[in-house]
Amino acid sequence: MSSATTSSSLMQAQGKLWPYFALFFVSGFPALLYQIVWQRALFTIYGVNVESVTVIVTVFMLGLGLGSLAGGRLSTMRRVAALPTFGAIETLIGVFGFCSLPLFHWAARFTAGASTAETGAIAFALLLAPTLLMGSTLPLLVAYLVKHTDNVGQSVGSLYSANTFGSGVACLMAALFLMRILGESGVVRLAACMNLLVGATALFLSYRSGPDWNGERFETALSSKEPGQTIPFALGMALAACTGFIALAYEIIWFRIYSFAGEGRAPVFAKLLAFYLFGIAYGAFAVHEECKRKLKNEVGRTLGAGATLVFLGSIGAFLVGPVLSLAVLRLPYETMYVLVAIAAGLLGASFPILCHAAIGPAEEAGKKLSYLYLSNIVGSALGSFLVGFVILDHWSTGATSVALLGFGAVIAANLTLMAKPRPSKIAVAFACAICVLAGMLSPKLYSGMYERLLFKRAYHHGLWLVDVMENRSGVIAVDNYETVYGGGVYDGHFNTDPVRDTNGIFRCYAIPAIHPAPKEVLIIGLSSGSWAQILTNDPMVRDVTIVEINPGYLPLIRKRPGVASLLKNPKVHIAIDDGRRWLVAHPDRKFDFILMNTTYNWRANASNLLSVNFLELIRAHLKAGGVEYYNTTGSGEVQLTGATVFPYALRIANFLAVSDSPIVFDSEQLKATLVAYRIDGHPVFDLSKSTDRAALDQIVSLPDLKSVVGWHESNSPVEGRESLIRRLSGVRVITDDNMGTEWQ
Repeated sequence: MSSATTSSSLMQAQGKLWPYFALFFVSGFPALLYQIVWQRALFTIYGVNVESVTVIVTVFMLGLGLGSLAGGRLSTMRRVAALPTFGAIETLIGVFGFCSLPLFHWAARFTAGASTAETGAIAFALLLAPTLLMGSTLPLLVAYLVKHTDNVGQSVGSLYSANTFGSGVACLMAALFLMRILGESGVVRLAACMNLLVGATALFLSYRSGPDWNGERFETALSSKEPGQTIPFALGMALAACTGFIALAYEIIWFRIYSFAGEGRAPVFAKLLAFYLFGIAYGAFAVHEECKRKLKNEVGRTLGAGATLVFLGSIGAFLVGPVLSLAVLRLPYETMYVLVAIAAGLLGASFPILCHAAIGPAEEAGKKLSYLYLSNIVGSALGSFLVGFVILDHWSTGATSVALLGFGAVIAANLTLMAKPRPSKIAVAFACAICVLAGMLSPKLYSGMYERLLFKRAYHHGLWLVDVMENRSGVIAVDNYETVYGGGVYDGHFNTDPVRDTNGIFRCYAIPAIHPAPKEVLIIGLSSGSWAQILTNDPMVRDVTIVEINPGYLPLIRKRPGVASLLKNPKVHIAIDDGRRWLVAHPDRKFDFILMNTTYNWRANASNLLSVNFLELIRAHLKAGGVEYYNTTGSGEVQLTGATVFPYALRIANFLAVSDSPIVFDSEQLKATLVAYRIDGHPVFDLSKSTDRAALDQIVSLPDLKSVVGWHESNSPVEGRESLIRRLSGVRVITDDNMGTEWQ
């Protein structure tokens, strides 16, 4: 076949490639829907503590990496046609999608409450098949496109861009309405249907197009291509791993910062991921055009472009947090997701550039891409693990960002040394000066960041933070009024005084009225320790087990005299774990009283402690006559769910007491207990003072009050089950599947 004929054939083939891009765009949509739902479903089973989260996310990514190896192997088989194989893979993913949630729930019955190592093995087993299939498609299709474009960077960039953009659209739609309207099972069914549609379309197009479409006519074209100049492949793999490390490490930091600004709402992660993917998609598309027009096989120019991208991306990623914290003083934080898109676009575009530099068009592009893709995924998983699980437990967000900036500068410097033509000494000196200046200014840039993110427009109104505790579980802050903020939202107050009630503590002092003798108590959630301190000092209490997911509260409590003794009380036993996970892991533990001062019902993963499924788990841990008492944060859905699951319920302000035994508000018992109540040996009420007597009378007479002074509750402070059910008729009951108000 002549070169003119070959060129003509290739030109004709390139006009037929658009279905590949369209199908790969659509296939990216269900992939991210699966990731969002599957991760959340597994978190429900294995806990939302940092260990489970890290293990599940890492396993998901490694599965994609191993899948790329399988796809690379498939791409080298002469009898494997790209389009029908792609169609078959998408069909298999769809079939698994339909079965996935029932499979996870079946596995949960046998494995819930497993150790961290067991969780990793189980998650790997559950996610191996679908992630292998998902990861195999990119190398498979790249191998086919390189035969027609004669350009690795163009092929990787175009496919990577199409698939990533589809994934970004999926994340945005999930955040805006899909998760809220369809719930977990509905979203998974939608994703599975899309997989089946893509698979069927690919198989149909393959059948209609014949052998030309499957690439059989272009083997001679491939053999006639020039090998092209490339960098050592091992170096390309190392660079791909390093850039993946930086990109995912920064994503962990960005999620921490944006989640703090967004008060821990569930859509924050999906929106952040959407703009992260949009940035990567645009970056890959821009690189695709650059490779097509200029770079060709000029490896020196390619490396120079890669150095520029890594350097600018590292600077942009470093500045995201400080710029966001300044912008929120004037603008809603949601408008600043564009910062993530810009930084991610610069960092993400480096992967197609490296592929272009490390793989020649005459080589087995799909197979070699699979190794680069695996290296990138391993680096990404390592970045997520080391930063999210290890580094942030010891370093602040600012210090970690400086370290990542330095790492990015080192990578850019190494790429610059290999680039031809090399940049001028002035340009190199200018770049070094920028990095040094950024590092020197980092304490100033990151100082006050959490105050600005937390208080926003009220930043200048007399509020500031006296304590900021950062660890791998999140960020806890305390302001100058001793108010506690967990993850950017109100989480309690250091106060046990019912007379100067700044935190609705009367709800805790009402406990003796609904259970006169809570000998064995479980408290899920510690926060300021104020509620635990009060309940522990009840003379009827003999043993208190506290389950808290974030150990960062302990040093803050230790510094406050009013609650510090809680940590030394021999009655108290503290477990650092996810509450649901702990209950599943201790099926034989039963309690007289379970207290949960739960966070706002609309926060991410809040429904894990509010759903029908969780309340049934709680019921199994209550002794005869036992009571659960928990914060509904004013949600009608939460209140109706509790009143639906349990035959007896009593609302006290925004708290709900539920039980399988009758609950009666015993005012006489309550008064007798409170008069004698002491904390650290000091009486809670000084009856010689009129203010103390008035506070005591108000708590004792709660059922007779129309409202509580200082408490905004439209209904009477105390309400029975029948009234709750009648008032909330038509309100939705919360399940693990619909997730309550998390996505509203």
